[in-house]
Amino acid sequence: MKSKIFSIFIALFISCSLSAQYSDYVNKIFKNKTEIHFKFNINSRTEISRITRIISIDNVKDMEVFAYANKEEFSKFIELGYDFQFIEESSFKSSDYNMLDNLNAKNILAWDFYPTYSVYDSLMNRFQINYPNLCRSFSIKTLASGRKLLFVKISDNPDSIENEPKFLYSSSMHGDELTGAILMLRLIDYLLSNYSTNPRIVNLINNTEIWINPMANPNGTYASGNSTVAGATRYNGNSVDLNRNYPDPQGGQHPDGNNWQEETMAFMALADSIQFTMAANFHGGAEVCNYPFDTWAQLAADDNWWNYVCREYADTVHPFAVSGYLDDLDNGITNGYAWYQAIGGRQDYMNYFKHCREFTLEISNTKKPTASTLPNYWNYNYRSLLNYIEQCHYGLRGIVTDSITGQPLKAKIFIQNHDADSSHIYSVLPLGNYFRPIYAGNYNVTYSANGYYPKTINVSILNKNTIVKNIQLVSVSNDIAEVRNSKDAIKIYPNPAKTKVCLEFGKNSIYKILIIKDIYGKEVFRKSLTTEIGKIEINTTNFVKGIYFINFEGNESNFVNKLIIQ
Repeated sequence: MKSKIFSIFIALFISCSLSAQYSDYVNKIFKNKTEIHFKFNINSRTEISRITRIISIDNVKDMEVFAYANKEEFSKFIELGYDFQFIEESSFKSSDYNMLDNLNAKNILAWDFYPTYSVYDSLMNRFQINYPNLCRSFSIKTLASGRKLLFVKISDNPDSIENEPKFLYSSSMHGDELTGAILMLRLIDYLLSNYSTNPRIVNLINNTEIWINPMANPNGTYASGNSTVAGATRYNGNSVDLNRNYPDPQGGQHPDGNNWQEETMAFMALADSIQFTMAANFHGGAEVCNYPFDTWAQLAADDNWWNYVCREYADTVHPFAVSGYLDDLDNGITNGYAWYQAIGGRQDYMNYFKHCREFTLEISNTKKPTASTLPNYWNYNYRSLLNYIEQCHYGLRGIVTDSITGQPLKAKIFIQNHDADSSHIYSVLPLGNYFRPIYAGNYNVTYSANGYYPKTINVSILNKNTIVKNIQLVSVSNDIAEVRNSKDAIKIYPNPAKTKVCLEFGKNSIYKILIIKDIYGKEVFRKSLTTEIGKIEINTTNFVKGIYFINFEGNESNFVNKLIIQ
């Protein structure tokens, strides 16, 4: 017994000694840092599922993993025993950033600069000042640091709710990945300044509500102060990776073990209030269109559509870019999980929880390119940026209303034998409108809402085409079992029926009977009556099981009753 106790004591002593050594080592590394960038090799890609829950993987090339970690994350990582190498960040001269500290500089339209925070704030506000009829500039959150999460909303009627898809571009939730931030500032300017002359831009702005957020992590971008992006960090001001901080379909509400950050909560509140049809989220460190899902291996229900739109994005870029640009993985596109597993990302949050089609665009291998090269990325990408916005207009769209009152409804739109993992969508109040991008095909689409009978229609859809289907749903409360205004009561029996149903009504009160199948609107029976008939019997053996509506047309008014066929 003494020998066993002594062995346990030795093991604990060694463990404590190693922990102390690890702690001293980590403290030394993080003395003047909040995060580190490093790489290491794995023996099998199955190891990624464990590693990705500890550190923030940035890229995987064959069996080499590139990652970031804060102090706590790195302490857990080194206990796994991997050999690793630190990655030194590219050293740029201050002139390489060409920091713009004066909004009135003459060369601003060259877009070959990084803005100071104050210039960024002023520039976003000036868009509305210069184009008050086309955009609104606003902050969805002032962070504890005093910096803001700034957006521009572009529309031909920016203060109105219109029957238009809502589209979102957002960039740089990793604060050091800034190519997309400058492209988004330039895209705002491009859309607004070309509205008066370019028919394509006119069509986009007149028919789309476009939201753009150039910097989703300003605390990371300006980690070294508001006057420079030189010390930009991946993580936010609390050393949390915002792109691992969202609720996850597989990982739960807090997959990274952290509380939701103020940036995360602000964006989730926005996504709660605005039902975006489509979105894209800009990152850097690779060059590829990364589409859902990141968290698990099963493909999205709309995997063929994702391949189609991402292929269009990359293939449109290639003729206008230098050789080798945007050709990572499958020549510029990849399923997220096939690249590497990431849990708690915004892409999966938007697709799974918010029914929005969002993908992640890794737009440049260099996270902060020298400012002089930024115009090149615009020239490579702007055509594809416009193409992707236009995709939210294709597919199936319409308005769902109450069949009697005409009031708009929030309805679920579900595609039979297709939708899975929350790929269905909802119509949106106050208009009851919906937009469903989908790959070409023939589909049975079911519309349903609480208190209403579902309705299914068949549609054939072509790529880059739009099918409009305005749907009226029948309220359960409209099953008129009592006919208050009729001179004579109408009787239906047996109801439910199997082989036959009898209809009784007052003579001379009814002159036509029509029976329809509710979810299809298909007419299954019609009969005109003579004035002396007050009862008829209908053979229902050939009726499909389900709910029907019997429409009685009289001399003074019409009545509807429900019939159930078992």
